[in-house]
Amino acid sequence: MPAQDLNATAASLLGFLHDGPRTGWDLVATAEAAIGPFWSLTRSQVYRELARMAESGYVEAGDPGPRERRPYEITDAGRAAFLEWASREPGEEVIRFPLLLLIALGRHMPAGQLIPAVRHHRTLHAIRLQRLEGVMQAVEAAQGADPFAVATMRFGLGYERAAVAWFDDLPEEIRGTEPWPEVPPVDGAVA
Repeated sequence: MPAQDLNATAASLLGFLHDGPRTGWDLVATAEAAIGPFWSLTRSQVYRELARMAESGYVEAGDPGPRERRPYEITDAGRAAFLEWASREPGEEVIRFPLLLLIALGRHMPAGQLIPAVRHHRTLHAIRLQRLEGVMQAVEAAQGADPFAVATMRFGLGYERAAVAWFDDLPEEIRGTEPWPEVPPVDGAVA
């Protein structure tokens, strides 16, 4: 894989490996916590990209540890590929929000059909917002917080606040007339 072919998912894994060796399992958990609110990736993508990057010499696989989990370490070629990827224009964001697609086509559906999905997704965003607020409190309380992590977290907070406000402003034909369900307290983990 030439450096110019490095995709964003692979680049994110290289970025996380700058902090030290990690297994595929660890990388999935790190990605979910650090970029999960705005960048999705699957376990299969992580392992596929690790295999491709190992073939390209961007990472080296270590000896299997517990549960046959193999740690990966970034190489000098991987650091160079990451820097080359980071020097390119990232391009425009793409919004893929399946519920929004349903709402856009809602006039072709029976009255009330969207209400359960809208209520479910509003609850999901309220839970994410609550979790991000908890994480942000912990980050802000920490000494020497990483300004890059803080900036990313603030975007996530702003997005979830905007999403919840958008749900709250939907007309009754889309959201229903019942009050929104209570969101139970959640831990500080990011959804």
